[in-house]
Amino acid sequence: MTKTDQPDEREPDRQLPGGRFFSRDISWIDFNARVLEEGLRQDLPPLDRFRFLSIVSSNFDEFFMVRVAGLKRARRAGTAADPSGRSWESQLKTVTEKVRVLMDRLYRCLETEIIPALARGGLELVRPGSYSPAQTDHLESFFVRELYTVLTPLRLTDAGELPFIRNQSIYAVFLLSPGIGEAEAGANTGVAAGTGALSGETPHQGHCISIVKIPPAPDRIIRLPDEEDGRIRLTLAEDVVLTWGDYLFPGYTVKERMIFKINRDADFSVDEQRDEDFIEAMEEVIQGRDHSRVVRMVFSADSPRLRDELSRRLDLEEGDLYEFRFPLDLGSLGDLAAFPGFDRLRLAPREYYWNAAFARDEPFWERISGGDVLLHLPYQSFEPVVRFFQDAATDPQVISIKTALYRTSGDSPIIKALEEAALNGKHITAVVELKARFDEERNISWANRLERAGVIVIYGLAHLKVHAKISLVIRREQGGIKRYVHLSTGNYNDKTAKQYEDICLFTARDDIAFDAGLLFNMITGYSTISAMRKLVIAPIAMKRRLIELIGREANRSSPENPGRIMAKMNALADTDIIDALYQASRAGVQIFLQVRGVCMLKPGLPDLSENIRVVSIVDRYLEHSRIYYFANAGTEEFYLSSADWMPRNLERRVELMFPVQDEGLREELWDTLDACFRDNCQARILGSDGIWTLLSPAAGETAFRVQEYLLSRAREKAEHPWAPKEEFIVRRGPPARE
Repeated sequence: MTKTDQPDEREPDRQLPGGRFFSRDISWIDFNARVLEEGLRQDLPPLDRFRFLSIVSSNFDEFFMVRVAGLKRARRAGTAADPSGRSWESQLKTVTEKVRVLMDRLYRCLETEIIPALARGGLELVRPGSYSPAQTDHLESFFVRELYTVLTPLRLTDAGELPFIRNQSIYAVFLLSPGIGEAEAGANTGVAAGTGALSGETPHQGHCISIVKIPPAPDRIIRLPDEEDGRIRLTLAEDVVLTWGDYLFPGYTVKERMIFKINRDADFSVDEQRDEDFIEAMEEVIQGRDHSRVVRMVFSADSPRLRDELSRRLDLEEGDLYEFRFPLDLGSLGDLAAFPGFDRLRLAPREYYWNAAFARDEPFWERISGGDVLLHLPYQSFEPVVRFFQDAATDPQVISIKTALYRTSGDSPIIKALEEAALNGKHITAVVELKARFDEERNISWANRLERAGVIVIYGLAHLKVHAKISLVIRREQGGIKRYVHLSTGNYNDKTAKQYEDICLFTARDDIAFDAGLLFNMITGYSTISAMRKLVIAPIAMKRRLIELIGREANRSSPENPGRIMAKMNALADTDIIDALYQASRAGVQIFLQVRGVCMLKPGLPDLSENIRVVSIVDRYLEHSRIYYFANAGTEEFYLSSADWMPRNLERRVELMFPVQDEGLREELWDTLDACFRDNCQARILGSDGIWTLLSPAAGETAFRVQEYLLSRAREKAEHPWAPKEEFIVRRGPPARE
């Protein structure tokens, strides 16, 4: 493989001399740089490029609300530096610098490449100054008829306080002076004189200020009247409000105007002691996000005076101010990538293949009893997971369903199946994690629905998030009670199952089913911590077990027969795990890590990590599964898990790691891991200097793209029904380290 040149703007993360760890937060920014690079690719259609850009924008909103808020809190508290050795002040400075560079690249690409490409393809985003006379007349009428009635201008008083400004919402702000404005009293428009006028003035160098909340998406996107050329033209509500906002202030003249949005601190927790009114406590947390400390303001480059006044009142430093070009909030425009009628501007949709191990028209119970089944999403359809719940809901022999739900879709077929099962008289228990950040309101809503249907709802555990993905179906059969288990690396969300790469396991093995029953009893009732036969649970045992597995590999490694660890995860940030990997590397263990996002481990350091290779794959689907392999001197072990190797997963969440024991499925997992480390198109390799370098095929080397390979494998499996495990081919030896 060869490495492609990288942009000059990607500077290495400067660590203190001798540091063993990268900064977690700066590593996370570098992950978003890799996502942005996909949006910068000129060989992708413009709507797909736009989708990558909107993901980056949305990611940074959450990053500032959680991680940057935490950095600021640590700085104020004067706590010790993080494991990278960098001070909080140093990290905040680097965060600011890196984010500004990335967002500048993002908006340059949007303005000069993507928006023009969309226009050439017939989807045009029209801005003020480019409105035709007919569009101007239409939008002015639309503003008066539709927007004017719902907009509420709020004046800023001289007391220095601001009116309520909602987190993540977009606002227009106007600098006004007394006198006749351009839309004097709403003449000839039907707008009553004096409506919405400021009752009094707020001196600001002889001016006053008012802010107006912009309608949220989807009303943010306004379609202009069709023209004979067949093109679809859109504009944004904030541009319309800025252009005709004068109508809101009869008797005043608008001198300057600007768009802005704020990010507030969302990194705080519910009061875990309030058991009797936990939902009310959770709702207070949600409401608190709209009144917490502001950590960032993003704004348009229209008025330095308004920027300075708002930043002063919001108590923001210069480093907290981010001037963005149009449009201000790409994250909320992500649905534009799916705008109907423009398939020519996006990649052709991929098929989701049915796993031929399951018969389409028969219940799954007999098949699962006959052997374990793996489902690899999104290459294979999520439908068998839905069917698992639907069949259980209607099967008269099913007597109970227990499930742990972390996130699901707004109109989830699984929630509907659980409701139906309860109404059919089955005993249904749902562990609902209300502390799933930014999904709390949705989870509260469907938890209430489940309770109304008769489901026993357990609202998680005090001080721990239940992040495990597990379901247990109990069925009365001729031979007695039979238990069926579904375990997954990802959520029970039928929407994200088409975008996220995940793996799930269906099994009826007695040992795993027994452990599943113990786990639910531990979560829902009074139960001492019990030893598990097969499942490994965090925070009880997973971290200790992982360190043992890594240490065992080091102890059994020799120059003649070196140990081997291969792992695929979303993030690697637990310093104890990293130190164990360093020790294994020094013992000669060959370690291959695919880490999609944050990686605090430094690979390639002499006498520390020279046997560790780290790659990251960013492609059409979000890599999300966790696969862990340990060679174990020939007695190989494969695990799937809901947990990344991070302190929050291993110490503060209920997570599961479960073994894959079927030889055929182990072969499939090996093939998946092997393919990840053969990718030379979408894989980036991490250097000890912190720079991620995109790989490309070497001269004479065949291009290999893991996601395309896994898609073709799913197609082949769909065309060839399940075969007995003795027909699986014994695999070749492990891949040689390059």
